[in-house]
Amino acid sequence: MADTPAKRNRRATRRHYVRETWKKPKEALPHMFRQTRMAQWRREPVNCRIERPTRLDAARRLGYKAKQGVVLIRTRVRRGGLRKGKIHMKRKPSKAGISKITMAKNTQRIAEERVARHFPNLEVLNSYWVGEDGKHKFFEVIMIDTHHPAIINDKQLGVFCQANGNNSHRGRAYRGKTSAGKRGRGLFNKGKGAEKLRPSLKANLNRGK
Repeated sequence: MADTPAKRNRRATRRHYVRETWKKPKEALPHMFRQTRMAQWRREPVNCRIERPTRLDAARRLGYKAKQGVVLIRTRVRRGGLRKGKIHMKRKPSKAGISKITMAKNTQRIAEERVARHFPNLEVLNSYWVGEDGKHKFFEVIMIDTHHPAIINDKQLGVFCQANGNNSHRGRAYRGKTSAGKRGRGLFNKGKGAEKLRPSLKANLNRGK
């Protein structure tokens, strides 16, 4: 059947209500529902393929399409700072440099890189947060098969394929090309105060952050 304006309006309305729900999930979703969901996700493998996105609004906003060649992976990453071993030297415990140390990368970028390493034949498009408990954060990663004809011929997703003569998106997750990667590199900041972020942090001797 043809896609009419009325159908498009209904889809947009549904996405609007889903988006409003996920703005404050602790208030919109019942506590027991979230607790049961986290318990179920913890029992699944670290990288679990899923059929449908948990947050349709976020998935569509970040490039997801329900078509062949597009894969959704739910993954989990530890919360908190770096886990560093104790240094057995004569020093004050507060100066040992073990606790309260965090990476320059955020947890979402770590999740994208681990999924990209686990599925070397796929390319990370983007990812979004879906939940967290006391120990883990859960993200859903949108991945595409850049060799699939449906992706190569797609008007939006075809730009990520080498078959169309574009090699600049190889290893997107490792090079900070995703939305979370750009946010971590500070590229969403523009104007005054962001002079040392472009073309990259490395080019400016890491003085931008």
